[in-house]
Amino acid sequence: MIAKTPKPPYYAVIFSNLRTEKNEGYLEMAERMEELATKQAGYLGHESVRDGLGITISYWESLDAIQAWKMNAEHLAAQSLGREKWYKAFKTRIALVERDYGFEL
Repeated sequence: MIAKTPKPPYYAVIFSNLRTEKNEGYLEMAERMEELATKQAGYLGHESVRDGLGITISYWESLDAIQAWKMNAEHLAAQSLGREKWYKAFKTRIALVERDYGFEL
């Protein structure tokens, strides 16, 4: 599903990753992180795909909202587990969305 975002400007956090073969607890943690993020002040929505390479883009009102999410205690624990068992590699990019447009039937 394509996230419904407000009129720009807003921010995008792009999380690209490669998984290890370890799956224990991953799905549950991913679902919990989605649940938590949606309750975080400044959260606007997200989109996620996996086809070998995983990419999740979350949208935020401000850099302060992104920083608060990064420092959320449960999110910090998930980040630690990700480094320890679930990801071979990852990259996080933060971008200012200055313009967006689209089409929908």
